[in-house]
Amino acid sequence: MARYIEVTTTLDSEEKARIISDFLLENHLASCVQKIGPVVSKYWWQGKIENSKEYILTIKTKENLYKKLEEVIIKLHNYEVPEIIARPIIKGYKKYLDWIEENCSKTKV
Repeated sequence: MARYIEVTTTLDSEEKARIISDFLLENHLASCVQKIGPVVSKYWWQGKIENSKEYILTIKTKENLYKKLEEVIIKLHNYEVPEIIARPIIKGYKKYLDWIEENCSKTKV
């Protein structure tokens, strides 16, 4: 059985979130991308605490596509150090996991 993951990244604009979501879906690097936001993020950056409005993308994909997905996010992202975190999906509804498998098996890049 293929291993599935959920990848999270944050972006500073809704337009950038749309561009990355569309690319991942059109190239079958993801079966689903959910956009949440805007949210307020507080974080350390270059020695001081920052406040930013961000959008969160939650991406469902196969584990073996992670490296390519990471490369795409880095290429299309405008942050110097983008958040890209992957979590394993350890269990799930079989039909949903089959749906991820089907849609991510058509990868074009």
